[in-house]
This record gives sequence, structure tokens and C-alpha cells, in this order.
Amino acid sequence: MGARDLFDLKGQVALVTGGSRGLGLQIAEGLGEMGCKVAITARKADELAEGKARLEKLGIEVLTVVSDLGKPEGIPALVDAVLAKFGAIDVLVNNAGATWGAPAEDYPNEAWHKVMNLNVNAMFFLSREVAKRSMIERKGGRIINVASIAGLRGGPPDMHTVAYNTSKAAAINLTRALASEWGHYEIRVNAICPGFFPSKMANGILEKVGPRIMKATPLGRIGGDEDLKGAAIFLASNASRHITGQHIVVDGGISIA
Repeated sequence: MGARDLFDLKGQVALVTGGSRGLGLQIAEGLGEMGCKVAITARKADELAEGKARLEKLGIEVLTVVSDLGKPEGIPALVDAVLAKFGAIDVLVNNAGATWGAPAEDYPNEAWHKVMNLNVNAMFFLSREVAKRSMIERKGGRIINVASIAGLRGGPPDMHTVAYNTSKAAAINLTRALASEWGHYEIRVNAICPGFFPSKMANGILEKVGPRIMKATPLGRIGGDEDLKGAAIFLASNASRHITGQHIVVDGGISIA
């Protein structure tokens, strides 16, 4: 297999959660550009329609499924819809996530449960469903969990994101645990840990500390519209066929500075 062929995803099917905008849409675009048929899911139909229009302009075949992953009882129906359309799921990208800012000593129970439910529980429940119904029997698949550099450290004391940091650390170790259990099925499970990217979730933080973040980042900038595509394509393709249980940090170097 030639080097270019290692990255070819023609005929593959990718399901991307939180795929209507932001990092999820960027990843869906990258996978689609390399040949994947793409299913994107999110809670809001209007945002999914906008994401679909953008992807279809690039010639990507797209399915949209409205689904609230915070309600795990809806996960089987989501997988039903993708399998009914495409017949299989080769690549699962667990990107949907939530955050909530509050000092740890005053952190509301409901906030903790909301963040953990979407960032950890839904990631596992959907991975389990896709593995059981599409990957294990066919002896192959790739799962990419979108974690965060927040899962690698505590974070600045003024950001008040204890649940988010904890959930992303859990996502990284869930990646390792699933990779260990499912490797003999030829299912590879890896994680991407983005740094600061403009998104609906991050914009509030960037408004407050954006200049400070860029100053502390060796590359001197925050993430852009193309900066996650390469890592996602690599982990979804045969270029990473001997890599599993790992996390790739995409942060401009801020985590090592």
C-alpha cells in the first residue's frame, strides 16, 4: 500500500456526534473530503441542516440525525438510523460535549451530572452500541474520542471547570480501557486532545483570556478551522493501523510551555 493510500477513506462510513458545528463539523468535513460517507448528529435540526448544506457543497454524502445524547435511551435509535442508511459504521467520532463553570465548592449537583452524563456516559454508551452492532462482528473499526488538554491537568484556578476537566480525564482513560478490551476485534480506540479552539462552548472563555492563552502558546495562536482535520484523518485511516489507546494533543504547544 502506497503512502497516499494509507489515508484513503473511500467507502467508509463515519458517525460524528456534535457534528453540526465547531470541532465536530470540522472533523466531519475532513473525513468526508477523504472519501467517507458521513452521519452527523446533534440536538438542533436547524444547525444540522446548516452543517449538511456545508458538507454537501463539498460533494460529501451526508445523513443527519437529531439526537440528544444526554438521554441514553435514544442511542439505539440513532445507531438504527445510521445503519439503515449506510449499512455499517466504520468510524465513530465521540465529539459531543458540555461544560459548566462554577467554583468547585459551590458546584451544583445538576451541573456535575450534566457534564459527566454527556462527556463520559454518552461516550461509553454510544461506543458500546456501535461496537456491538457494527464493529465487533465485522472485526474492525475505529473510535475517536474527542477529549481535551483539560483532561491532562487541573487548569487555571480562575476557570472553574472542575467537572469538565474531570470528565475529559475520564475520556482519556476510557479510550485506553476500550482499546485494551477491543483490540482483539481489530477495533482501534484513540483520543484527540484539542487545546483552545473557537467554538460556542469556548468563546466565553476566549473572550476573557484569549490574549493570555496566545501569549502562553509556543505557536502563538489558537486552533483554526483546519487544525483538527489531520489528526482525525490519521486516526480514522490505515496510516494509524498499529496505534491504539493513545491520545494526540493538538494545542499549539500550550500544554508543554
